[in-house]
Parts: sequence; C-alpha cells; structure tokens
Amino acid sequence: MRNSPLAMFHRVIVALIAVLMTLAQNADSVIRIGYQKYGTLVLLKARGSLEKRLAPLHVEVQWTEFPAGPQLLEGLNVGAIDFGTVGEAPPIFAQAAGADLIYVGNEPPASAAEAILVPKDSPIKTVAELKGKKVALNKGSNVHFLLVKLLEKAGVQYKDIDTIFLTPADARAAFERGSVDAWAIWEPFLAAAQKQTGARILADGNGVVSNHQFFLASRPYAARRADIVAIVLDEVAAVDHWAKTNPKEAAAALQPQIGLDQATLELALSRGGYGVTPVNDAVLAEQQRIADAFYELKLIPKHINIVDATLQGTSTGTQAKR
Repeated sequence: MRNSPLAMFHRVIVALIAVLMTLAQNADSVIRIGYQKYGTLVLLKARGSLEKRLAPLHVEVQWTEFPAGPQLLEGLNVGAIDFGTVGEAPPIFAQAAGADLIYVGNEPPASAAEAILVPKDSPIKTVAELKGKKVALNKGSNVHFLLVKLLEKAGVQYKDIDTIFLTPADARAAFERGSVDAWAIWEPFLAAAQKQTGARILADGNGVVSNHQFFLASRPYAARRADIVAIVLDEVAAVDHWAKTNPKEAAAALQPQIGLDQATLELALSRGGYGVTPVNDAVLAEQQRIADAFYELKLIPKHINIVDATLQGTSTGTQAKR
C-alpha cells in the first residue's frame, strides 16, 4: 500500500540519501581556508587569484580568520575549515589531541621571524635572566618551541620560568602594562611591538630553530580533493614569488588587511621565508624532534609519530621508533 510503514520507510531512506548526496556535492564545491592576520594566505586572499583559478571548476573559496595557529587547527579538527597555515608547534599539539590532519607543504625556514621581546627599559639582557620571570606566549604556537630551545641553550630549565599563556592581542596588552617580563611572539606582532613600543629583541630563532611555516589540510578533504589542494599550493607558490620579489608592493597589499603601516610590514616581510615546497623527510624528521621534546617536557600527553600526519601515514597514532 502507498502509505504502508514499509513504503514510508522507503521514502525516508530515499530522502536521506538525497540529502547526503547534496551535502557531499556541496562539500566538493567549496574549500574553506583558515588564515591568520599575516602571511601568504592573507596576500592570496587579497589578490583574489585563487578564486579566479577555481572558478572554472565551480569551486568556491570561503575564508575564516583565526587569532593564532592552535585556534586555527582546532577549527580544522572540528570540521569548520579544510585547509590552513600555521607554524611548527601547533600541528604537534593538534595531532597529540587526536586531530586528523596532514602536512601538505611548507615554506623555508624563517628563523628571525620569531623572538623573545623585553620592554625597551628592561634590565634583562640575556635569556638566562628570564629564570623566575613571567614570559607571555600563545600556548602551542611556534614560539613555544623557540622558548624551550632558547632556555635550553641558556641553561635554564623550562619549569624555572613562569609561562603566561595569552593570545597575541592579550599578550601585547600585558607586555605594555608590565604584567609580564618578556613576550615570545612572531611576525607581524614582533615588528609592530618593535616599531610602536620600542621593544627590544632579547633573542630570536637564528641558530636555534628553523621556524617553518606549514600548510595543512584535513585528511578527509585532502584525500577527496587532492586536486584542489594542489591548486591552492600552486597559487601560494605564485604569491610567495611575487612577495619575495616585490616586498614594497606586498606590504602595501597587506596594509588594508591587517592595519599596520608600510615600514612595519616591510620589516616583518624582510624576515619571512618564501617558496612553498612539498614536505620532505628531513622536515618531517625535524618536526619529530620537536614533538619528542614537547613530550619529554610533558607539554603533550603522548608520544606521536609525525609521519602519521601525512597521506602516506595512518591516523591511528602508532608509535614511532625512538
């Protein structure tokens, strides 16, 4: 019969399948990109070249801004975005928390693009003098590892400083009012603090860390739309080349996006790394060393295998050989 329970059940199943197919089609017709207030993706967004490249494929680009890498990867983990860029540490914290993400590319080292700042009139002259002091940083960000390595180099144990975990905006406020003694921060916040407050670099990453910038995608999206991920990386590479060869124009393009003056942005851009490449074994091994260091300091809850966060790896968190 037309209205029998079996017929009604059949109609519900057909309707459900139609909804799921629509959702799947919509998921394939958009890429949701997470970006931070600065960097190649901001330039890519401003130039609109990715939208033009994807238009013939009927793929829309949706952009979402995040205050820092850890928050961006949380968005990726919960399915709010498909692709984004962060520094070295956030993917490690995210992977340790169970995020199903993969590394799809990285930019060259930019060691000078992160540093520990102190106020211009601070009596602190060396990293060793941070012992017992308050240091602000965004937990799980790239500067977290910078701080670990600089303290290690200075002979200071991580537990012997008072880490104050704040977002860049809150850290800047705390830094200016003297609530913290030092601030571990990256570009363009680094250049802005130098130019606007006279903050002094206590130490940067030169000779200590690489400070790679990584591009990551959710595993399901990368597996389903590897073609779109490849196009995004190709457009990133083009913008990288343009920014490297046209720093003044790149700074001018960034100005309306992030509200900093030309001189500050030129300083920040001068310390960047340009030229996206596929993530190779050497870079993954370097990430593994960072993950191991975080595990030994109990900053992450378990040992992770970085190779698991690649298309060739698994997402089961198998133990790496140590």
